[in-house]
Amino acid sequence: MLDLKEVSFTIRKEGEEVPLVDRVSLAVPKGHFMAIVGPSGCGKTTLLKTIAGLNPESSGALFWESRNLSEDGDFEPSEIGYVPQFSIAYDPLTVDESVEAATRLRVKSRTSAELDARIDRVLEETGLSAISDRQVKVLSGGQKRRLGLAMELVSDPKLLLCDEVTSGLDPRSEREIVRLLHDLSRKDGRIVLSVTHSLSHLELYDSILVLHEGRVAYHGPPEQLTHYFSVNDTEEVYPRLATQASERWHSSWQKHRDSYRKMLDRHRAKLIASGALHVPADAKREKPEPPAGQKDAEDDAAVASVPAITAEARPESPRMPGFFSQFAILLSRRWRIFFRDRAQVFLQLAILICFPVLVTLFSEKASEPIRRFSDTKQTDMFAEKMEEANVRADQAKVGSAVSGIIMFQVVLLSLMGSNNSAREIAGERQIYEKEKFGGLRPSAYLASKVAFLACLVIVQSLWMAFFVNFFGQFRGDFIQHAGFLLLVNAAMTTICLAISSLMRTAEQASLLSIYLVGFQLPLSGAVLALPEKIEAFTRPFISAYWAWSGSVEALQTQVHDAVKSVVDTGLSAQTVCLYALFAHIGVALIAAWAGACRPQWD
Repeated sequence: MLDLKEVSFTIRKEGEEVPLVDRVSLAVPKGHFMAIVGPSGCGKTTLLKTIAGLNPESSGALFWESRNLSEDGDFEPSEIGYVPQFSIAYDPLTVDESVEAATRLRVKSRTSAELDARIDRVLEETGLSAISDRQVKVLSGGQKRRLGLAMELVSDPKLLLCDEVTSGLDPRSEREIVRLLHDLSRKDGRIVLSVTHSLSHLELYDSILVLHEGRVAYHGPPEQLTHYFSVNDTEEVYPRLATQASERWHSSWQKHRDSYRKMLDRHRAKLIASGALHVPADAKREKPEPPAGQKDAEDDAAVASVPAITAEARPESPRMPGFFSQFAILLSRRWRIFFRDRAQVFLQLAILICFPVLVTLFSEKASEPIRRFSDTKQTDMFAEKMEEANVRADQAKVGSAVSGIIMFQVVLLSLMGSNNSAREIAGERQIYEKEKFGGLRPSAYLASKVAFLACLVIVQSLWMAFFVNFFGQFRGDFIQHAGFLLLVNAAMTTICLAISSLMRTAEQASLLSIYLVGFQLPLSGAVLALPEKIEAFTRPFISAYWAWSGSVEALQTQVHDAVKSVVDTGLSAQTVCLYALFAHIGVALIAAWAGACRPQWD
């Protein structure tokens, strides 16, 4: 049984407390199908999120099977299913793959046969068996709603919350979804609460909860709705609500609610007696106590006439899979999505081919020799000056070219890192938040992202290093240079992953990541020396500087001196550069973890 006692949820707006849900009290027994209706902005979705625990109640208490959720902890992930307004499936996956992934993430199956049986049962319940091999992107609106339900039913939730799952559907599809929810509420005593703006098909619900400005205006049988509001048709209910303040509707309801509760009890008793409603054997007759001194003989007789419930007891709640199981299914799913997204694959291939080619186009001057000073002292002063001028000219030309080529590689790999991860979490924020609500571990999610991105980083960085070295050999320790290219790509990838986890939208994350890459070159000091005060402040945060500086330190002595002759920006020791880049990666991963753990529901 779900019991709300004077539940409120308020927000602070312009210095004042504004209640979005105000003193809602209601009791919902097992096997009940309830619609939550009301005009736009009346608090329907807010109430649903408050029940789900996404909005912490400001006052009052919620009870679930006699457990105070406000004090004794929230729902277990397997106890509750929440179907939001948005799609919770990835377009490139098929229906079967989506349900399988949801099952593997939420239910620990002992055998493959048990897993397949659960998937098949859920597909059959939601009418998706015939289209299980279709990709999500080709499904109709009604089919996507069914898929959302199927992905929630894999854990056999006792409480199913649905937020506007019929919005935007044609009348036939809408009725099919409502009928499906009705049938789901009749199985194993499951409670189904459905937020809807539509007043169609109300006869399929056991009760209707009408909200007005966050307050309860009515909660009773659907057939009594028009009578209570003194209207001829349900379509007139919303205009009727607007004729009075919500406080007056709430006060009126407080006076009449006991009689309507008895109607609901009587209706429930008839359903059980007729066999239309089956609840678990351990379910008690959940009947609110009437006020002292008030007894309804008809209600007592109806409830007393209900025979003993003999339905099978509900099975144990399924166990959640462990970290490694969730990590494996997430990583497998990510690679499947990647290879099915042809645009993303082509983009990665284009970047992988074009960026190294761009570097080689400018690498010719970096391969030219540098003249040395003669071992014999020149007797002719003019000849000595000419020799010095030629050596300095060679140093300037080659030093500038080598420094520029290294920085060009570093900046391009920074751009690759930004492209790798700027949208990685923000682009699937809604799906991730929904899966996290269902029991997904943020640690498993973030680990799967890091593993996937690490593969991209390794391929991109090593390919860049080997390709450029093949067409123009790096004039120093190649292994060290390749290592710094790998680290700068990893640093920028993790930094942009952190940005992606902290931002609410993919557009925000992409824009900030682009700006970050754009400032790498000017703030590195590799092209133009910065003022010392600014340089001391910016350099610690510029990954490109540390990778460029470390690679320069890996050059041959003569080439290193040539670079220093044209760029004097306080080159750092290689060890310091390594520590700096590892620090960037570590801090970015911590920030990504914080963003992944923080709830960011819309």
